[in-house]
Amino acid sequence: MSMEATAKPVFSAAEFRRRAAAQDPDLASDAYGDHRLNPDLKDLIVRDRLHDAAVLVPVVDHGQEATVILTERAAHLRSHSGQVAFPGGRIDPTDASPEHAALREAEEEIGLDPSFVDVVGRMPDYVTGSGYRIRPILGIVRPGFILTINPEEVETVFEVPLSFLMDPANHRRDSRIWKERERFFYTIPYGDRFIWGVTAGILHMLYERLYAR
Repeated sequence: MSMEATAKPVFSAAEFRRRAAAQDPDLASDAYGDHRLNPDLKDLIVRDRLHDAAVLVPVVDHGQEATVILTERAAHLRSHSGQVAFPGGRIDPTDASPEHAALREAEEEIGLDPSFVDVVGRMPDYVTGSGYRIRPILGIVRPGFILTINPEEVETVFEVPLSFLMDPANHRRDSRIWKERERFFYTIPYGDRFIWGVTAGILHMLYERLYAR
């Protein structure tokens, strides 16, 4: 049997479900966020009065080779316009839980019917330099869904193989000058798409917690 044939089930939705259930997000404390690669900025990033948000990490069950749904944010948005992102947004006071917020936002942004999503876990909080504490919610999406993009928030939707996103060879460390300091972040180029910043950071966290060991 070839290496390719034996490797594929590792990136199935069933195996993702098993690995998600085996990790405990509460053990991570404040270990994850934009400060992970920028420890000198930790006091600026991990602070009081962060805005609570949730994103859905939607893993589509395509048998042995699962994919992850990602969006490209609309070009006219005031913040993070044109960037690749997970569906998600702020947690509203009316949301019963971060899971509810992530599913609600996914339905509002891309029309993903929550009845197609099985929530299988949660990642540790990811703190951003822009002042957010993000709760990544892990979901398995059954095929058969139909997406309807909200053009006020999303330019387009696409899927990336989970095996590609969980390959550390595709995770690069890049930097830019921010407030007169060099700031480091992850990038994951995929074809003509450029996944970077918070989205790449969450994907790298997912790799570390579910697939690195």
